[in-house]
Formats: sequence, structure tokens, C-alpha cells
Amino acid sequence: MTDHSELEALALRVREHVIRLSTGGGCFIGASLSCTDLIVHLYSRVLRITPATVRDPERDYLLLSKGHDVPALYGTLVELGFMARERLSRHLTTEDSIYWHPNRSVAGIEFHSGSLGHLLSVGIGLALDAKLRKAKNRVFVLLGDGELDEGTIWEGLLVASAKQLDNLVCIVDRNEFQANIRTEELIPLEPLLPKFEAFGAKALRVDGHSFSALDAALATLPLAPGRPTVVVADTVRGRGLPSIEQRADRWFANFTADEVTALLAELHGQARANLHSETLVVR
Repeated sequence: MTDHSELEALALRVREHVIRLSTGGGCFIGASLSCTDLIVHLYSRVLRITPATVRDPERDYLLLSKGHDVPALYGTLVELGFMARERLSRHLTTEDSIYWHPNRSVAGIEFHSGSLGHLLSVGIGLALDAKLRKAKNRVFVLLGDGELDEGTIWEGLLVASAKQLDNLVCIVDRNEFQANIRTEELIPLEPLLPKFEAFGAKALRVDGHSFSALDAALATLPLAPGRPTVVVADTVRGRGLPSIEQRADRWFANFTADEVTALLAELHGQARANLHSETLVVR
């Protein structure tokens, strides 16, 4: 069995960054915590990109279409050496461009995002360009599930299918919330897999917090030659903090310094509890 302890430790450190960014103006903490494992896994196990190759013409691309989750991306870029750690202390200040949404002035961030529904189209353009150049680039687009309400997502998939963009991978952070309401209470999305398949993609569903499941899902890409890949990753909003998990009122938070300290303690207590539980199962 593959040892994922390094990935789990990295994800814990990234979640610490997310929590620390949830003060002094706040951040979209719930969704950032739900997609942390996805971003950590992509950068650690899948993407062909390093701090030394952020401008390499043959690199893989990651586009964070759900741009409000950028704290998880910031944290990952810091931990993997793409970005200086001290920049996070300038979050939401006029001294830097570390803001609520991705900014290309940060090395490793490929495109601005914030308005939902747009970066899949950008990714399709990149993937089509790579195909025309016969290049090796792969394009990964991380989407929110609420973002699937946007018609541009489905229009884009039709184009990606028509152009046989099997170098395009869409990953849906399926935490079942959009803003302060559950997706299925607003505009029901299920059944998602048949919908994606009907639009020409090869789709599968996976536990978005299981590094083993993500390994298996993304080990061989594309999932089907000549078709874009879609991975629906089931996640939990606020993952790692039971006090805010799956709470509609914690999609955005601006905590006090004392609350941040308490949340960090809760995060580490939950991590220890999970480790103890896994140890008991193994024994």
C-alpha cells in the first residue's frame, strides 16, 4: 500500500495557511478547505511543473476556475517553493497582490479568476493550442460544483469534445454547497456523471479526500483517447475543522486572532484523531 504520510502532512500545513488567511479581512475558508487535498495531490503527484519550470512551454497548466479557493493554492505554492512564505502575511494589503482571487503576478498562477464559469473556456483554448502544436501540455481546470450552473461550462464541454481535447482534465470540487446554500436545494445537479458523459467527456467519481483514490483516478490520463476527462471529487466543505464542516454560514469567514488560534488547535486535534483511527483500523 502506498504511503501517503508526506501528502497528508503537506495538506495539514496548507490547511494551517488557509486558517491563518481567514482573519484580517477573511477568506472563503469552507471551499478552500474542501479542495486542499485536490490541489496538494495535483501538485505533488500529477502536474508536470516545478518552481523551476513555471514558464516552461511544455509544462502542465492548473487553472483554478473557482478562484475564491485561492488560499489553498497559495498555501500549496508556498509549501512547494513557488512563492515566498512571507508574502502570505501581506494578504489583502496594498503591499502585494495576494488577494481573494488568483493573480498572475504570483509565480505558478496561470490566469486570473473570480467570476465563475470562465476558466474552462480558457483551458480549452490552451488545450487546443497544445494539440495544434503537437505539444505535451496537459490542462487541468478545477471547478466548483455551484459553478456548474454556468452555461459556459456545458458549452465549453461540447467544444472540448468536438475538438477531441483528451489533454484537458476537469476536476469538480463536489462539496455540495454554493455560497450559503446547498446545490441540490437551489439548482439540483445530480446525476452528474451521465450529464458529463452526454456532453462527450469520460467521467468518473472519486473520494476527493482520499489520496489513494486520487492516485488511482489520475494514474493514467486521458481516461479515454479523444475525449476530455472529468473527475467529480466528493469533498466536505470545511474539511479538517468539525466545528465548521458543512455549515452554510462558513463559506466566507473573518475570524479574530483568538478564533484562528482555537481553529488551529482544532485542526491538529482532528488530524491526531484521524491518525489514531487509521492506526486502529490497520491493527
